[in-house]
Amino acid sequence: MKIGFVAMSGVRAVNQRLNELGLTLPGFVERNKTIASLPSLGLLTLAGLTPHDVTVQYIEFPGDVGADLPGKDFDLVAISSFSARIKDAYRLADLYRADGVKVVLGGLHVSALPAEALQHADAIVIGEGEPAWPILMDDFKKGRLQHIYDTRKSKFCLADAPMPRFELLDPSNYNRLTVQTQRGCPYRCDFCASSVTISDTYKIKPVEKVISEIRRIKDIWSEPFIEFADDNSFVNKVHSKRLLHALKKERVRWFTETDISIADDDDLLELMKESGCAQVLIGLESPSLAGLNGIENKSNWKAKRLDGYMRSIERIQAHGITVNGCFVLGLDSTGPESFDEVFHFVEESGLYEVQVTIMTPFPGTALYDRLHSEGRILHENAWELCTLFDVNYQPDKMSRSSLEVGFQRLVEKLYSAEVTHERRRRFRHKLRASRHSHQSTTTA
Repeated sequence: MKIGFVAMSGVRAVNQRLNELGLTLPGFVERNKTIASLPSLGLLTLAGLTPHDVTVQYIEFPGDVGADLPGKDFDLVAISSFSARIKDAYRLADLYRADGVKVVLGGLHVSALPAEALQHADAIVIGEGEPAWPILMDDFKKGRLQHIYDTRKSKFCLADAPMPRFELLDPSNYNRLTVQTQRGCPYRCDFCASSVTISDTYKIKPVEKVISEIRRIKDIWSEPFIEFADDNSFVNKVHSKRLLHALKKERVRWFTETDISIADDDDLLELMKESGCAQVLIGLESPSLAGLNGIENKSNWKAKRLDGYMRSIERIQAHGITVNGCFVLGLDSTGPESFDEVFHFVEESGLYEVQVTIMTPFPGTALYDRLHSEGRILHENAWELCTLFDVNYQPDKMSRSSLEVGFQRLVEKLYSAEVTHERRRRFRHKLRASRHSHQSTTTA
């Protein structure tokens, strides 16, 4: 038996001007390359759950779907896709099925819209894939594959997570490989399309398992760069510090996404730096209270942290950890003034790096449900616009064209060679000054 694990990679903006800018602006190019080069950890994990008597193959599929199918002689294919490429995934699935190959679809989009996905698959997985896959495999071997495997009521624990099949990858094709240390997030931002849409329980993976996965990666890549594929690393500070102490011994460099609260804990920041942290991406979302107010549905947590944004960025970067601040344009209650607000905040805060996106109503999110109920979704089922760079809703404080043009101009300013260079020069200057001041205080 032979199973293909096919990842639909390489998301591109539909907006042609942004694609053109992405070929020339240094900062934009770097971030696009990073995103495009990440393998599908979900598929590698399912491969790790597949019986060893089954032949498996992992395939990245970045291009257009044509008549030629990737891979040969598969009995079963599992396809993973972002919403932006789900229609390509459906076309590929239809081709495989026409060729007599059974197809399984799963992931965030499929869990949000199972009826849609089922039109293009022999089986779908709703919710987390790990508890479903062994059952699905057994059913397939016995010729009784079910149409739906729904794990939303399962009690899956990350202590039972399998070892992903990293050996299926050629590390020369990637600039980083992914490891998950925890799943979920205690906050509920209305636009978030992360794993909270398939499992609403926050879970942590035992430190020993995380280290084992990193060591497995080191078997194929002697000096790896690791991205922790977490929704929000360091939520559990006790677990995080245990992990960082263990990570110090592995001598790897790493990146993750987290929230601004890490700035409150100097011990944590020091451990992060000592264990090889190169950069953190933090969802700042907006530099204005109008933009932040109401984004986080449970306690309005992000709005309450706004006054400390500048100080927090400075504290994190003083430890030599660069911050990639992520901002969302087009948030409700923000208008054309928001573009200048973001640019000036980036300038004043000393951020080393910045990521700007457009508010995107992904299916399955509270944002999508709200905008749909308000009649503000512009094109139904236009999932190809879920790129984070395209507009598919009516903003409430500006026109669609104002958002598109303002975003484009902001991108041109933020990611120009001179502005990018100056941003990084200021970071290095501040870091040197901070270290000199610390040394002077220590020797005094």
